[in-house]
Amino acid sequence: MNKLFVALMVAVSLGGCANMGGSGPTRSVGQAVDDATIGTKLKAALAADPELSALKINVDTTQGAVRLRGEVKTLALRRKAEDLARKIEGVKSVENQLIITG
Repeated sequence: MNKLFVALMVAVSLGGCANMGGSGPTRSVGQAVDDATIGTKLKAALAADPELSALKINVDTTQGAVRLRGEVKTLALRRKAEDLARKIEGVKSVENQLIITG
């Protein structure tokens, strides 16, 4: 239970930071909140999965489009991360740029 709480707190922190930035499309406050929520939920799902490292996977969300960048050990884990992203409510598309290192 304590590990899940810590993972969720890390995901919330990282999710908020991942969506900061000055350049890019203009978004409404509602869209920004939706994107932050998607990023936070996905980071929490990645952190809760013992096979995936939330610290090695960067999640960027803009207008419901999710981009995954970072490293995973296998093709199966690359697909798993993408599947997790697609299951999050509000996700319109997923661009999987994860690199297989194993």
